[in-house]
Amino acid sequence: MRLNIKKLTEEAQVPVYGSVAAAGMDLFSAVDLTVPPQTRKLVSTGISVSWETQEGQWDEHPEKYYLRIAPRSGLSVKSNIDIGAGVVDSDYRGEIFVCFINNSLDKEYQIQRGDKIAQMILTRFEQFSEVVIVDDLTETLRGEGGFGSTGR
Repeated sequence: MRLNIKKLTEEAQVPVYGSVAAAGMDLFSAVDLTVPPQTRKLVSTGISVSWETQEGQWDEHPEKYYLRIAPRSGLSVKSNIDIGAGVVDSDYRGEIFVCFINNSLDKEYQIQRGDKIAQMILTRFEQFSEVVIVDDLTETLRGEGGFGSTGR
């Protein structure tokens, strides 16, 4: 799959893989921004994207993929940062913004232009072919066991 990048600002940086086996590409901030504690801000990346199958590649359909915008583990663990609203559909051509969430109780987070703020992961999906209303669902061993029901 080929990723096409359109730089919308001079400050925009092209996403990069941090290692040869990285699943996600690092996304960079195109702006300086302060995120107060217990708030979320949309952070500009200054890019828009599309993707397509390359010549001679397997018979794959680019529309069966989306980009998942995910947290960076270091930011999450060290600074209590999370990422929200992380789906970029294959037909979206607008700017990619990152919903940057500062979960700290008392520390603001300073984002500088060029900082790595999130990662994007190309993910395949399938849509349901049919939606049906039923009276009962198939039984499983887990049943209705929810949060924490499978142990630690």
